[in-house]
Amino acid sequence: MPATSPASFLAAFDAVRRHVSEGRLPSAVLGIATSAGVVALDAFGSVEGRPARVDDPHALFSITKVLTGISAARAVERGLLTPQTPLRDAVPEFGAAREDTVRLSHLVSHTSGISEPPLDTATPLRAELTTRGRDFAAGTAARYSTIAFDGVAALIEHATGRDWETSIADWATPLGADGLRLDPEGAVPILDAAPAGLDYDRFVATRSAGAALVGRASDLLSIGSALLRIHEGDRDGILAPETLAMMLRPLTGDVPRLEPHPVERGQDWGFTWNLRSRAPGLIDRDVYGHSGWSGTEFWVHPTAGLAWVLLTARAQREGVDADALDNAIVARR
Repeated sequence: MPATSPASFLAAFDAVRRHVSEGRLPSAVLGIATSAGVVALDAFGSVEGRPARVDDPHALFSITKVLTGISAARAVERGLLTPQTPLRDAVPEFGAAREDTVRLSHLVSHTSGISEPPLDTATPLRAELTTRGRDFAAGTAARYSTIAFDGVAALIEHATGRDWETSIADWATPLGADGLRLDPEGAVPILDAAPAGLDYDRFVATRSAGAALVGRASDLLSIGSALLRIHEGDRDGILAPETLAMMLRPLTGDVPRLEPHPVERGQDWGFTWNLRSRAPGLIDRDVYGHSGWSGTEFWVHPTAGLAWVLLTARAQREGVDADALDNAIVARR
């Protein structure tokens, strides 16, 4: 896909170019889409000695969560799951020592209370899911959780007979988002993974349904365009409009928000989506999406009619303000 940078988004592209040239990011791909498709896309910097390209695959990390969430929501709208489906339906051995019931709605909203293992755990995730124990009763607090998405994956497979990554391909590939995969071969390397405390090879081996996908900017922009079309009334899309509305209902309410996402950040969790409805730094708070550990960003603005993606490969990106970039994109300066 060729690079395009319309004048209406110059401030955003200049900001990313500056972050790369001044060393805050090693390389970056920035893309913007409307419901009609990609309207701006460019790459900056270099990757191991070669110029960055707009179709470079990147490790998406937690953007994976919302893609797994779409697959779960598709099972809900087909009557195969409900937000109230207990995890024990798919994993009977889960929670033997818990008196509460962990449901799909808790898993997708970071309120399950399952103790979190390291991203690069050497223990199989299903074993982690069933043996980690409980930090709090389901629904009584919100703490960011990746292990919960192994539970979402188990429910998807139990309900549909399809593993989570295949279920994503089922709806993403027809959109043109055919670059999503688990295999990291050829992905832009995360140069500071080890200094940031991650054994990347061991992380890849987890095949985490909450973090392990690799993809291109064009993949996420295709999905962003599809979501914007649903907001415009498309009933033949990847989700029914009512299902997308369900995903965007806040599920965290007034429960205590624990680190690393305290209440001061002005967000709620919907059905896997990060809802920035109270974010103090944004021009437009009608926005949902997700970020990833390696500096990736994927956000959808229904009222503004825009979706945008930033792909990079630095876990520690001091001086890069995603809210400032979001504002420049929404303002079309």
